Amino acid sequence: MMNYDFYSPNLQSFKKGELKLNGTATIKVEPNIAIVNLGVVTEDMNLEKAQRENAIKVTAIINELLKFNIPKEDISTSSYNIEPQYDYIEGKQVFRGYRVTNILSVTIKDLSKVGQIIDAAVSKGANRVDNIKFTVENPSLYYNKALSLAIINAINKARQVENTLKVSVFKIPYKIIEQSATQNIQEVAGFKVLAATTPILPSQITITANIEAFFHYKC
Repeated sequence: MMNYDFYSPNLQSFKKGELKLNGTATIKVEPNIAIVNLGVVTEDMNLEKAQRENAIKVTAIINELLKFNIPKEDISTSSYNIEPQYDYIEGKQVFRGYRVTNILSVTIKDLSKVGQIIDAAVSKGANRVDNIKFTVENPSLYYNKALSLAIINAINKARQVENTLKVSVFKIPYKIIEQSATQNIQEVAGFKVLAATTPILPSQITITANIEAFFHYKC
């Protein structure tokens, strides 16, 4: 959050009043990035075997992703867990084996291939797709546009107040307080059944800027 203060040598003539107005603006943007969590879950009584099987499948998935020209820096490990598993039989805890989970976070910049990439990963052993997040590259670029529109919105409100109340409002706010920004990152829930080719249809996302603007005025 940032505060902006503007000063004028003519403020003495505007001591009679202070006006605070909210400004807001929302812009819609077509997403150009998908972030997908692809995972492999393996279970075995022997931990080393479960780890080895998991590593083989994850390696095959990574190699398959690289065939889609996804840069290595856009593929990273999101989480890696080893958990002992138990059954409860007649009130007793019985060891069932180990579960190894390796989740990859994959950034996809060609949205037309998201479904195809998911299906290719599944064919190489991925058995967990947690979610898909659609967002934009360089969101600050779009937010700055929304911020400018929010300031204009507050100034237009000040002009409306001036015309309605017949007062003289200073044309430039002497202080602007930036409120929290919002971006609705679209999420698609995890998949249990994946058809070939899995249809993935992103929709527009919205980026909103909110400000408080302070104006001097005189009657």
